[in-house]
Amino acid sequence: MPEIAVKPINDDLEHPEEILLRELCGILHTYLDETQVNEVVRAYHYSAKAHLGQFRKSGEAYICHPVSVAITLAKMRMDAHGIMAALLHDVIEDTPISKQELSDQFSSEVAELVDGVTKLTRIDSRSRAEAQAENVRKMFLAMAKDLRVIIVKLADRLHNMQTMGNMPSEKKRRIAKETIEIYAPIANRLGMNDIRHQLESLGFKALYPNRYTVINNAVKKSRGNRKEIIDTIQNTIQTRLKDTGLECTVAGREKNIASIYHKMLIKKISFTDVFDVYAFRIYCQKVDDCYRALGCVHNLYKPIPGRFKDYIALPKANGYQSLHTILIGPYGMPIEIQIRTHEMHRMSESGIAAHWLYKSDKDKSETIQARVNEWLRDLLEIQKSAGDSLEFIDNLKVDLFPQEVFVFTPKGKIIKLPRGASIVDFAYMVHTDVGNSCISARIDKKMVPLQTKLENGMCIDVTTAAWARPNPLWLNYVITAKARSCIRAHLKNFKQQEAITLGRRLLEAELETINLQLDDIDNSRILQVLQLLKKHSLADLLEDIGLGNKMPFLVAKYIAQTDPNSAAKLNDRDPSSSGKPLIIKGTEGIVVNLAKCCRPIPGDPIIGFFNPGKGIVVHRHECCNSNDARKKQTSWLDVEWSSEATGEYSAEIRIELHNQRGSLATIASTISSMESNIENINVVSQDSRVSVDLLTLAVRDRSHLANIIRKLKKLNIVLKITRIKA
Repeated sequence: MPEIAVKPINDDLEHPEEILLRELCGILHTYLDETQVNEVVRAYHYSAKAHLGQFRKSGEAYICHPVSVAITLAKMRMDAHGIMAALLHDVIEDTPISKQELSDQFSSEVAELVDGVTKLTRIDSRSRAEAQAENVRKMFLAMAKDLRVIIVKLADRLHNMQTMGNMPSEKKRRIAKETIEIYAPIANRLGMNDIRHQLESLGFKALYPNRYTVINNAVKKSRGNRKEIIDTIQNTIQTRLKDTGLECTVAGREKNIASIYHKMLIKKISFTDVFDVYAFRIYCQKVDDCYRALGCVHNLYKPIPGRFKDYIALPKANGYQSLHTILIGPYGMPIEIQIRTHEMHRMSESGIAAHWLYKSDKDKSETIQARVNEWLRDLLEIQKSAGDSLEFIDNLKVDLFPQEVFVFTPKGKIIKLPRGASIVDFAYMVHTDVGNSCISARIDKKMVPLQTKLENGMCIDVTTAAWARPNPLWLNYVITAKARSCIRAHLKNFKQQEAITLGRRLLEAELETINLQLDDIDNSRILQVLQLLKKHSLADLLEDIGLGNKMPFLVAKYIAQTDPNSAAKLNDRDPSSSGKPLIIKGTEGIVVNLAKCCRPIPGDPIIGFFNPGKGIVVHRHECCNSNDARKKQTSWLDVEWSSEATGEYSAEIRIELHNQRGSLATIASTISSMESNIENINVVSQDSRVSVDLLTLAVRDRSHLANIIRKLKKLNIVLKITRIKA
């Protein structure tokens, strides 16, 4: 296709899309060859034809949007295929053209990029939140194959945010919220600070228009008063650097409105306190110059202790490098200074886009690429174990807002973690298997609990064991997305296996009453039952029984119906009675639960009740809830404690005692002397004479509890003591 001539034309006579195309071609000619520019123009004409007759809310032709997105990417010096994908990014979604047609017309590379940016369509019976979550999940999978997908998507979102003027306010707020929560943090994670700041500002403006206006007016009002002070400080720093023989550029830096508001909100300070901080950047030629410049400014103004950060030696996860320091300037004003090389500044503004933008800086772009790829690998692992798209989005949000700490493995490797991360987070960051099997840890050679929060510079040594498994309680204190998703995935799988084992025991107990063995039943009979109950496999059926979704008596009945003799025996039997009670130890875990209303312990007469989706809940016979359960004949079963039941179980007692100084201490020491522990104390009522308390104790069995109660009754301060029944 012939080249589009770039010549002066009266813009008033041209269509807006033609003006935009000329601008695009003008930028492309600065870094692409003629053939590539012609391919881009061909993609433009193909897209324009596909979108013919489509218009945006503003009334302009729809093709203006993809061309504007392409211009943003051209300014980043995106390669030709990336620009073509930007021009075609809405073709699959909004026109009848398919991915295969794009592949035939251009290339499979361009088609894959367009498909990655395209939203999922025809999502049936889902909420908007689920649909949006699924779109983001799909985008990340495409992004893992080719990072240009997310760069095109960010440019697309930026132009959408810039042109939201004609949208309904509710839709504006929804898009702005998604931009602030997902897309701006992704841009930050990829090191694309220029795009991030624009997305944050536009998102804040759409989400909080009044707050934006108030802060914007306050900034304009204060700007005049600040100019003289900024110029004075800037000239002073520049002069000191020049006298030292450093060739550096000093520039004032103004915070954007979104970051001013965020700082006011987080630190609970007024606009004046935020805007009184004067910010500067110093751009140097070499890394050595950055540290020399730091010495100069620390000589010039006093640094605030603990407010210096070296992101050159320890870059952020997105590859960002700079020295940060805060000084006390003239009149006691705080001065924020960032010191970096010109190359670091380019990387800071463009991030992963620098992979295409600055081909000469191979080492730097490859480092950023490696960091992003490592992040994407973790995300892919998270998405594989996430239950659904909403869970993936929750994990993603956790991952997108890190304030990092740097810790060390025993071999000296640096591991980056979000602030507030625990040892379990560290273990999963080292490797999934290390996290799954960790049992203890040492920090700087001292034993510490696994929930210990990490701080900069710690050296962590994790001990693992082959038999160890993740603990559900870890979910209360892990904060990294990888740790949470790995623990959830393991627990989900563990619950499934446990439910299958329990389901087999329950079904075999029922079949035994009619002289049948599950292993002896023909496959054809099992297949008939699976077909009837719409199950894919015997494991699925057993899992459903173990989780209480299918009653074992009814499944046994279906199996028996395939044999008339067995069916007759089963029909004669009372469905609420089994040949043998189910033996439990009380430590089965997820699918056999001890009821918290009556807290059964070994030695108590007990009954099991099926709780759909959760398994069996074990109650004491005396519990009022067990009486309700018995009315549903097929929902309960006889259970019995195993003679091998070991461990500690919770039991609750009600105790009335004289309200005098030291009475609770006496109770506690007595309980401790009986080899028990108080898990919880709740004061029910109290006056000047009597205190009524509920105590939850950890006991081995019924005999252990009886001995504790006898011992307590002998105390003079105890008036009455009883065990809570329900």
